[in-house]
Amino acid sequence: MAHGTVIEIYTALTREAALESRDEVRAVPGKGLVGDRYHDGCGTYSNDSGPDRELTLIELEKLEALKTDFDIEFSGAEARRNILTRGVSLNELSGAEFYIGEVKVRGIRLCEPCAHLERLTSKKVVKGLVHKGGLRAQILTEGIIHVGDRIVI
Repeated sequence: MAHGTVIEIYTALTREAALESRDEVRAVPGKGLVGDRYHDGCGTYSNDSGPDRELTLIELEKLEALKTDFDIEFSGAEARRNILTRGVSLNELSGAEFYIGEVKVRGIRLCEPCAHLERLTSKKVVKGLVHKGGLRAQILTEGIIHVGDRIVI
């Protein structure tokens, strides 16, 4: 059984707002994370319907590799993903169901970096994060996700 850990949790109230760190967050199926822009339908891509806007994750190891391989410091908050993980290969979870603490989710597709991310951060990260930009996931059960929760497949 593969597992990882939630290192940080981030939400932003409105599109393009800086992400704020949270100790815990409520995940709601069909909506997203309470207090996040996509839960409230006001994210940059909220008009693109589908469950892949509910939750995003990225690996700390990929951000560390960005520093090592491309000399780009890039924080979890700058990555604009909701959950920063350690110890789990998110690419392998595309199409899989897994738990983040008590919350069951389904990996939908890779969360590739884009020009919008570069514009917001003023950092040239697309090349270094191609196929390493995280995972988009659908929330299947309601519950609270905490920093330190285990990610279990």
